[in-house]
Amino acid sequence: MTFSPVLLFAQAKISGKVTDTKKHPLAGVNIAVKDSYDGATTTKEGTFSFVTSNKGVITITATLPGYQPLEMKVPADSADQLNIIMKTGSNNLKVVTISSGSFEASDEKKNTVLKPLDIVTTAGAGADIVNAIKTLPGTQQTNDKEGLFVRGGTGYETQTIIDGMLVRNPFYSGLPDMPGRGRFSPFLFKGTTFSSGGYSAQYGQGLSSALILESQDLPTRSSSSVGVSVIGVNAGLDNLSKDKKTSYGVEADYTNLAPYFGVVKPKQEVNLGPEIIGTSANFRHKTSKTGMLKFYGYANWSKMGFTNNSIEYPGSQESYQMRNNNAYTNLTYQDKIGNGWRLYAGASWSTNYDRITTDTLPKIPYPTGIKVRSDLTQTRLMLTKGLGRFSALRFGGEYQYAQESAAFNNNKLTYTDNYTAAFAEADVYFTPSLAARIGGRAEYTSVLAKTNLAPRVSLSYKVSANGQFTLAYGDYYQKPEPQYIRFDRGLDYMKATHYIASYQYVSEFRTFRTEVFYKKYHNLVKTVPDYNNDGTGYAQGVELFWRDKKTVRNLDYWVSYSYLDTKRNYLNYPFQVQPDFAANHTASLVGKYFVEKLSTNFGLTYSFASGRPYYNPNLPVSKFMSEKTIDYNSVGASISYLTSIRKAFTIIVFQVTNVLGNKQVFGYHYSTDGMRRSEVVPNVPRFIYLGLFMNFGIDRRQDVLNNL
Repeated sequence: MTFSPVLLFAQAKISGKVTDTKKHPLAGVNIAVKDSYDGATTTKEGTFSFVTSNKGVITITATLPGYQPLEMKVPADSADQLNIIMKTGSNNLKVVTISSGSFEASDEKKNTVLKPLDIVTTAGAGADIVNAIKTLPGTQQTNDKEGLFVRGGTGYETQTIIDGMLVRNPFYSGLPDMPGRGRFSPFLFKGTTFSSGGYSAQYGQGLSSALILESQDLPTRSSSSVGVSVIGVNAGLDNLSKDKKTSYGVEADYTNLAPYFGVVKPKQEVNLGPEIIGTSANFRHKTSKTGMLKFYGYANWSKMGFTNNSIEYPGSQESYQMRNNNAYTNLTYQDKIGNGWRLYAGASWSTNYDRITTDTLPKIPYPTGIKVRSDLTQTRLMLTKGLGRFSALRFGGEYQYAQESAAFNNNKLTYTDNYTAAFAEADVYFTPSLAARIGGRAEYTSVLAKTNLAPRVSLSYKVSANGQFTLAYGDYYQKPEPQYIRFDRGLDYMKATHYIASYQYVSEFRTFRTEVFYKKYHNLVKTVPDYNNDGTGYAQGVELFWRDKKTVRNLDYWVSYSYLDTKRNYLNYPFQVQPDFAANHTASLVGKYFVEKLSTNFGLTYSFASGRPYYNPNLPVSKFMSEKTIDYNSVGASISYLTSIRKAFTIIVFQVTNVLGNKQVFGYHYSTDGMRRSEVVPNVPRFIYLGLFMNFGIDRRQDVLNNL
């Protein structure tokens, strides 16, 4: 988050109002003096006001996603009552949007389901992208497992993409029953697309879902920020060159939960950390009017460990400690190259190193050491050709070189993989109201010595100015998880086939969406009697989503509901059953209300999930996974106060998870003999967060108001 104070020494006042061609006021328009740092954002009434030190004739620029950018020359000393009229951009003509199973959060498009700021202001999400996505239909409330679980799929089946490049480890390394949160701040990205199924042939190696993130371009001006909270501190800097063609940024943060756990005692006793050190850097350079070179990289160091009572050895304790080093880099280049062609090229390198120590005291006083390392180098190239006014052809390829190793005490297992893929995809507009996306993807992996071909197609028909139907079909392949490939190189790709039908209505203030789906699994990994691909499964269901930002002034809310019927036979399952990570019913209600007189935003989130199956070893095999946990209920609340402190635009945030203290049970652990068990519950039943963020550079507080 970056904000800025107005320059107090400026001489001329610039003010006015911005409307559309129908004289409706436009909020959130960026107004600036060209080639300067002076500017403002319009209010809900479309008004703006700022001062500038520029003299003589100046150029005023006005930009707003969904509208044509505007420039006008005016004398600086007579620009205090400007009337600016903006026209709808060509990208908002009433044409059908090709989409299936996707929710977009973007500042680039006018009518999207969510904005990036929604992720930050969702109560209970803790400004975590994945936690906010969990309020959308199709997702599971798996707060005891790492990853984003979508439509009957595991967390491994969802891939995370940044600027077209795969992120192998998007979550901090967690502990058993305590998953790590996402590594990325939502403010790094101008767009987020969550596809719960039927995603583009541009991407692969995700059986269920893709979370596609697009990083910010050049900032509008230089800025800096500092923050302090009950769990840590952070600081950042973004510098924009005078010609506004180049920028660089650095950020650092430090998190230490030990003091917090010293006051709020967790269920498990802390024996290491929890402590995280994070750094990141970015570079942006505008190479031409249409070209952009981007670099983004981060490095994290974390350590954490807990001790709890052993159910296997009564009277003993079990210790689990995790130390993690992680780094990720991403370099991309995009530009138009003439004759309607556009080039994209990208390269990335990442590494993740986990060092795990487990011990049982005093029964087994010899710790077990586990070391797991993953390295990934990848390149990607794509060409896009515009075909007429709306249609387009995309094709390209990618290469990944992966190194995987795991050491258990003195036993080490390693492998390398050369993965190549080629894809082609066409958006074909038969009429402005009828369009199809037809594509396919071919992949080869050396570690399995296997090739696959994955056709994908979707058809969208616009039935009104804001409503459309979409049908989609596609095959999706994914390599088995590394821990299985290490032991058996003879495994095959896992496969899922998606069938999707949806209807959505998206206007400026309201969104309705419903979707039915069927997903068939083939070749899932089985671990008994030995490693094989005999696993099968299916997932089917219906989803609903409604968002309303207009009925009540300053109130924004959305409701989501999912019904899921899924079964699978994989790993050591004896037959097809509902897996332990899937609930039949999930729902969320998210509300945000802004009180202008108090400059305060109030947020409330309620999440529900029906009970999940769990394994009871005391029951016969015929009753495998037949028992279920209690229903999951959680209420999260947040208060955000907007103010200024010593010319720094400031937000004070207070958040509480599980406000009502509902008991949450995700499953049970049993001793080998089945005589004892322990509940899988949150390590702390309620988390209280208080933070203060001061920003110098760009005042984004207005974004909070415009988001309502």
